[in-house]
Amino acid sequence: MKNVLTSLPLPLKNLPFCLLTLPFLLLASCDQQKAEIDANKDATVDMIDQQKDAVDEAAELAKERAGENAAIDKANIEAEKKITNAQLDADKVKAKAEAEAAKARVDAVKE
Repeated sequence: MKNVLTSLPLPLKNLPFCLLTLPFLLLASCDQQKAEIDANKDATVDMIDQQKDAVDEAAELAKERAGENAAIDKANIEAEKKITNAQLDADKVKAKAEAEAAKARVDAVKE
């Protein structure tokens, strides 16, 4: 029995070799594409992680500022309270003085 491959023309003699190497070339190409996809994924994940870190830092800074602003707001509220109480105390003294003056006028008219 004669070998079929030896009777084929030269380009066709390489056909089995080509058919065997084709899947390996495709696998290598797929592996390269997968590696590129993984690299892109890693870059995207790293970028998102950096953005998350920036957001965390901004939130912490905002919290600190809010705490500082709250302390300032509390001090302003306390100052406003003292000012208002002082004005009310002055109004109270004025009302008592006006009442005493009115009583003195009544006594003066009576006599």
